[in-house]
Order: sequence, then C-alpha cells, then structure tokens
Amino acid sequence: MALIPSSKKPEDDPKAQKQAAQEDVLLREVDDAVRQDQYAEFASKFGRPLIGLLVLGLAAFGGYLYWDSRQEAAMEADSEAIISALDQAEAGNFSGAAEKADPVIEDGAPGARSIARMLKAGALVEQGKEKEALEIFAAVSADADAPQELRDLATIREVTLRYDSMKPAEVEKRIRPLAVPGKPYFGSAGELVAMALLDQGKEKEAGTMFAEMAKDEDVPETLRSRARQMAGLLGVDAIEDVDELLEGEGITRPSAPAQK
Repeated sequence: MALIPSSKKPEDDPKAQKQAAQEDVLLREVDDAVRQDQYAEFASKFGRPLIGLLVLGLAAFGGYLYWDSRQEAAMEADSEAIISALDQAEAGNFSGAAEKADPVIEDGAPGARSIARMLKAGALVEQGKEKEALEIFAAVSADADAPQELRDLATIREVTLRYDSMKPAEVEKRIRPLAVPGKPYFGSAGELVAMALLDQGKEKEAGTMFAEMAKDEDVPETLRSRARQMAGLLGVDAIEDVDELLEGEGITRPSAPAQK
C-alpha cells in the first residue's frame, strides 16, 4: 500500500523541531569542544611566552611612569632653584645668586645646568671675580650638550671680558660667525667685530658693519643709535629714511618756506 505523503511542514512537526534542536545543541557542544582543544593547544605552546611579554610590558610601562615622574620633579626643582637665583641677583645679592645656582650646576638637566652656569658666571662678574667667570663662560661655549643660543652668548661674554688681552684679528675670527643679520646676538656680536676691525685699521669695513647694525630692526634701539653714529663718523651712510629717523627722535623737520 502506498504511503500518503504528510501534509505537515517540518516546522509544524514537533518531532522534527525537537530533533533539529537536539542536533543544534550537539553541533554547539562539538564546536565548543573543538575550540577548547584549540585554546588549550595554543596556551600550551604560547601561554608562557605571552605571559612573560605581558609582565615585561607592564614592568616597562611602570618604569617609564616612575622615570617620567622623577624627570618632572627634577625639572620643577631646577626651575625653582634658577628662579631663586634670579631673585637673588635682582636684589643685588650676587653671592647668594651664585650659591643658589650651584645645586643645578651639579645635578641639573643639561639645559637647566647651562642656564645656571651662565647665571653664576654673571654673578661672579658682578663680584669682580672675572677669572672664575671666564672659566665658566669658556666651558659653556665648548659644551656640546648646551643649547646653541647659550653657547653663542657664552662666547660673546667670554670674548668681551678678554677683549683687551686678545688680538683684534682673534676677536674678529671668533665672533664673525655670530655677527650676521638674523642671528640672535647680531647686535652684540656685530659691535665686537666692528671694534676689532677698527683696531686693525679697517675703518671702511667697520663702518659697513655699524651701518648693517643700524638698519637691522631686530637690534635693540640703543645699540642701533650708537651704531648709526659710529657709521656716520666713519663716513658710511646708515640712514635709510631721514623722516622716519627724525620722527623716532621726536624731531620735526621744518617745513620749506613758501615761495613768493
């Protein structure tokens, strides 16, 4: 006898639904078991190295945080000491300023140490201890770890103090690279070079240097005015705009008389 096909759909048959559910649970259990085996195998092969790397990474990160906190604390201490030294210098207590700078010179960071050395050298100059100051200026000038701007300033201060004992050609050679428009200390360096040129009898070159300084708006006005006068005495015109110069000096140009 032929079987009559069932009119029920699988989703309407409770037995079929139950069987499908059981198969789904079985597949999940098999999948979980396979994954667990894979994880166990991965852990047995790479677990210890990964844990070691994690520990090392955490240790390195902790070490960095500690180092960073120490660096920040050291920078704050350096700043406070330098400010204290400046306060002492402004109050005219140059001996105290030098003492305040000493701890930073001994243990400070490179930049702070260079600033402290310059402060101490300046304080020594004010106390008439030029020999000691010269040693510090020379050391900063030759220090490759010091910021270049401070090295240049130390060179200028050293040569200024030693000018009378140096040959003019030696002064020119050491300072000429700094006596360039656009350089931070062009005014001070240019004046030293110009004076060295005068002492060598090179008046025209000296006048040209003074004129360049007088025309450079980045040079302090008092130095520009002095350079303008020197250039004029040496026969070099350093005035680009007469009206602007007169206005800056507070002088009014007299008006031309009316023609009849």
